[in-house]
Amino acid sequence: MIEIRFANQEDSTYLAHKDHHIPAEVIAKKIKDGEIIVVLDGRQQIGWLRFSYFWDLIPFMNMLWIEENCRKKGIGKKLVSFWETEMQKQDYDEVMTSTLSDETAQHFYRKLEYKDCGSLLLPDEALEILYLKSLNA
Repeated sequence: MIEIRFANQEDSTYLAHKDHHIPAEVIAKKIKDGEIIVVLDGRQQIGWLRFSYFWDLIPFMNMLWIEENCRKKGIGKKLVSFWETEMQKQDYDEVMTSTLSDETAQHFYRKLEYKDCGSLLLPDEALEILYLKSLNA
């Protein structure tokens, strides 16, 4: 049974072990601030969505991760949909995310009606594509 909810302290060990992009103290702060959502299969965490705010105004999905053996089952789509609904409840009209141009995730976001809205080119990196989605469509 799939459950999606905001992360709590019980999720911190899993997140600190799996999310190597940010330090454990940042994970703890983001849990406290309600900026990480976890997905569970039964009682086992199988993924998360971590976000912040672009320009301090627009919810921006920084990380979407589903365990390898749980992918291609619609779980990521459900997790993103949960996040979008929560952002609508908080009166946000749009959300953003990004992917590298050499990642297949770009196709996933476009299927979810995210529209290309810009890009960023950093030294020694593939092009970072920015996406925007209206929540009022």
